[in-house]
This record gives sequence, structure tokens and C-alpha cells, in this order.
Amino acid sequence: MHASSLDILHSVFGYTAFRGQQQAIVEHVAEGGDALVLMPTGGGKSLCYQIPALLRQGTGIVVSPLIALMQDQVDALREAGVAAAYLNSSLGAEDQREVERRLLAGELNLLYVAPERLLTQRFLGLLERTEVALFAIDEAHCVSQWGHDFRPEYRELTLLHQRFPEVPRIALTATADPRTREEIVERLALQDARQFMSSFDRPNIRYRVGQRHNARRQLMEFLDGHRGEAGIVYALSRKKVDETAAWLAEAGFGALPYHAGLDAATRAGNQQRFLREDGVVMVATVAFGMGIDKPDVRFVAHLDLPRSMEGYYQETGRAGRDGLPAEAWMIYGLSDVVTMSQMIAQSESADERKRVERQKLEALLAYAEATHCRREVLLGAFGEQYHGPCGHCDNCIEPPKTWDATVPAQKALSAVYRSGQRYGSGYVIDILRGNDNERMRDLGHDKLSTFGIGADMDEKQWRSVFRQLLAAGLLEADADGYGTLRLARASREVLVGGKQVLLREDARPERRSRRRRDSQVVTGSSLGIEAYEQPLWDALRALRSQLAKQQGVPPYVVFHDATLLAMLRAMPANESELGEVSGVGEAKLKRYGRDFLAVINAPD
Repeated sequence: MHASSLDILHSVFGYTAFRGQQQAIVEHVAEGGDALVLMPTGGGKSLCYQIPALLRQGTGIVVSPLIALMQDQVDALREAGVAAAYLNSSLGAEDQREVERRLLAGELNLLYVAPERLLTQRFLGLLERTEVALFAIDEAHCVSQWGHDFRPEYRELTLLHQRFPEVPRIALTATADPRTREEIVERLALQDARQFMSSFDRPNIRYRVGQRHNARRQLMEFLDGHRGEAGIVYALSRKKVDETAAWLAEAGFGALPYHAGLDAATRAGNQQRFLREDGVVMVATVAFGMGIDKPDVRFVAHLDLPRSMEGYYQETGRAGRDGLPAEAWMIYGLSDVVTMSQMIAQSESADERKRVERQKLEALLAYAEATHCRREVLLGAFGEQYHGPCGHCDNCIEPPKTWDATVPAQKALSAVYRSGQRYGSGYVIDILRGNDNERMRDLGHDKLSTFGIGADMDEKQWRSVFRQLLAAGLLEADADGYGTLRLARASREVLVGGKQVLLREDARPERRSRRRRDSQVVTGSSLGIEAYEQPLWDALRALRSQLAKQQGVPPYVVFHDATLLAMLRAMPANESELGEVSGVGEAKLKRYGRDFLAVINAPD
């Protein structure tokens, strides 16, 4: 078992050693055990079921929620010489019949299928006439009603355990806080499964969060360091997605929009371009992303707050799946907090769900406003203790300054209370700054003891205070959906007990970069590629794109950036040396070896 799992790892996938808990998982499942695997994006989850499927008799059945993900995985497996197929609505009737024939004939190592199809009587009947090696339930967090990727069909997958009790099951996810973990175990009847939990840390991602003051200028300054690279820019509304994509395209980026308001053909076409072309920037709502298996996404940018830490972790986790350096960048403002609170309040969800969503938003705010290591806060949300500093996030690289804001906090909380806890931050700031207007006089608020007591601070400073008081859980955006503020229970300690409030000094607006790179696309800038290496790097990527087009697959299915980078550094002289490069398996060496060696060893 030990030798053959390593042999498959090397000969099929081109790797010489397992990472982390991979080998223990592979051998546990190959021997017939059930498993729940929690592993970060890019941690190598797919190998944890692909290798056992190759080791065991029969066909591994993989439950996958998205057509794009299935096609990517199957393309990659076929390139590696594995007999793999998928069954979904993208296939015509004749192609579906051929896949079913191959399944019954025992010709497939792996078959990918959507949960909706797997649960049909027809497909279950096919499985009963097939030797099944294992069931892999990918994206297992889709079972959770608390998650933003909830898929009701996933809850019916306990049927697999009932109908096929002897077949091992492996459930896998990269996104599961303790509550979601419990739900996966319960809903999929995995109480007896061995749990494998890896660290959720993604050490190759650099996290940066800032206050929004001029979104377009801030985004452009960030993207200037990533020209020619693939990335995702998330925005909350469809309108903002369309406007941002058009503006970036005018600025010379290969930017495309993606949201549920576009017709299906446009969405599919834009997604295909993102997957199959180098350097495309996808501007999207959260409708885009789950199952996107593109390894060379170098950045994920958020122009608005996501809804939860899970959402943020999952979305930022689409960067740097190949283990190479990547960035997660986010800007936000007080209006985001109010908007998200309104969305939760106005949703048709049950009160319990709204309560959970508010808690999730509060946890995300605490992360955004944190003054210490971001990894500590991020991983803490998943029940993982991380002892920073990590030395790689913005707070570690440039620790934010804090100030004693106890008195301004008391003033702000008092003004909210004395005005009846019925107004938004803008009006309460008017009270604090003593802005005398008709509405103020009509309501009699110009007579309040808090009127004008904050005149020593400008509106921008007060907005920062209110944003951070919301993040600290001292204020709440009222659930009536109008963005009005009310005191939280914790505010009493500040108002009555004089508990100290330390707030971060908002960073000054970033200075405009003096050196713009509009005229020159530097495709290896994030990867530490030296100027003298750039021509060969570009030639390797161009060859990969050409071969991918011929094969009808995305470039990363031919080779990941990490493999091209390893070639660049190793400079193999022959097929034997190329075969030792990480990510070059036997099938790919045979198919592509000569072409890549010709480029690597071409005379200068």
C-alpha cells in the first residue's frame, strides 16, 4: 500500500512526496475507511480521493456541485493518463450513453457527477450494477444551511451510506467553522468517520485591509503591481461589477464582468476566458467562484465587505492555489456595515438564521478592524489557535497606531442614546458636531446635552469612530433595516464603568505611486522572476498556451505556474531531468517533454 500510493503520486501526478496529512488520508480511505477532510484551498484535497480510487477496485464516484469544476478536474486527470469522465447536463444524449457504457464496463477510474443526478433512481440503478471504489463528496460544506453555498440536494446524500454501506466515503471541504463541521458529520452520517484537520493557514497569501476613501484610485494602485496576472475583483452589486469591469478594460486590463444578471451564455463565455486565457481579471459578485480550480490566480480584491469570515476565507482562498505568492486585498467603509446589516434584516430568513448572520458579520468586522496579526483573527474564526505575528500581513509589516478614544466613544454612545436610538450615523454625527439645521430644531435635538460636544473632530474622524464602535460590538445597526444605530449591551462598561476604548488611527490616503507600469506588462512580478529570466518565462507560458489551445483545455491543465517556475530554475537538459521536476508525470513527460525541452535549451 505504502509503496503503491507513492508510486501513483510520482508516476501519474509527478510529485515525489505527499504533503501534510495526504498520505494518511489516502491510505485510510484506500483500506476502506470513511473520512472527513478539512484542508485549505490549494492543500491538495483532490489527491486524497483520486489516489485511493486508483488503488481500489472499481470506479471512484465524485459528487461535485459545479459543471465547470467537474470539467476542469476531468481534463487534468485525462492529461495525466487517468480514465476519467463526468456526467452532467453539458453532455448530449449520445455522450451520456457512452459514459454510462464505460461505467458499466468498468473502464473508468473516476466519474464526476452532480448531486441532483446521483440521487435519481436511474443513476442509483446504474451504481448497483457497478463496482464502486469509493464515494467522494467534494465541497461538503454545501450541506450546511448556515453557509452561503447551501445546496439542499447535499442533505440527501446520506442515502449513499444506506444503499452502499460497504463503500468508503470521503467528504472534503476547505471552508468549515466548528458549527458547519458538526452539521457535515450529522447530515452525512459521518459520526464514525476519521476526521483529518489540517491548518487553515494559507502562508503564501498576504492579507491587506484598508479604509475606502477613493475606491477607483486605490484599486488601480493595487492592480498596478499585478498587471498581466490573473485575479478576481469582488463587488457587492451587479451595477458596481459592470461599471468596474468597463473602467478596468478601458485602463488596459483584460477585465470581464460576472454576475447573475448576465445571460447564461455571457457568464459561461466570460468564465471560460478567465480559465483558459492568461492574465484575465474577473470582476464579479459572489455568484462567481465556488469550484473555480484555477491555480494561478495571483490576487483577490474586495471592494466591499463580504457577508462572513467563511465567505471571505473562501473567496480569498481562490488566490495562490499553486502555493506561489498571492495577495488578498480589501477596502471597506461604514456604509458597508449598514448595507450588510440591512440585507440581513430585510431577508426572509428565520430569526435564528438572522441572528447567526449578524454574529458572522460582527466577526468579519472584528477582523477588518483588528490592530494585531490578521492570521490570528482569521484562523481563530475556524477554531484554530495561531500565535502570531505572521510577519506577512499588513498589520505585522506595518503595525497600525492606536489612540485612546474612550472619551469620544462615550460622547458617541451618549449621543446615540439621548437621541432615542432611532437615527443613523450621519445624523448622530450632526448632533455631535453641533450642525444646526431645521430638522435638528424641529426634533428638539439642538437642546440635547450632547449637541456640539464633538465639534473638535471633523466628520471623517467621527465616521471612523462609529465604524470601529460597530466593529467592536459597542454599537449595533438596528434590525429594522434602516441603518439606525442602537447601543449594544457591551456599551454600558464604556459609558458607566469608563472602560478604555483603543481605536486604530486610520491610515492616511495612500500616496499615488510615482512609477506606473501602464506601458509594460510584467507577468512574473509577483513570483520573484528576475529580469534576465523574463524572456524564458514568457516563452514557457506562450508554449503552454499554444499546447492548451490544441488540446482544448485551460493552460494550467497542461502545467501549473509552479511547474513552469520549477523548470525555469532547474533548466533540465533532457527528458530524465525534466521528469524529476515537480508536477511532470509520465503521461505529460511523454506528451509535452520534447516541446518544453526545445524552448528551455534553445540557443540565446
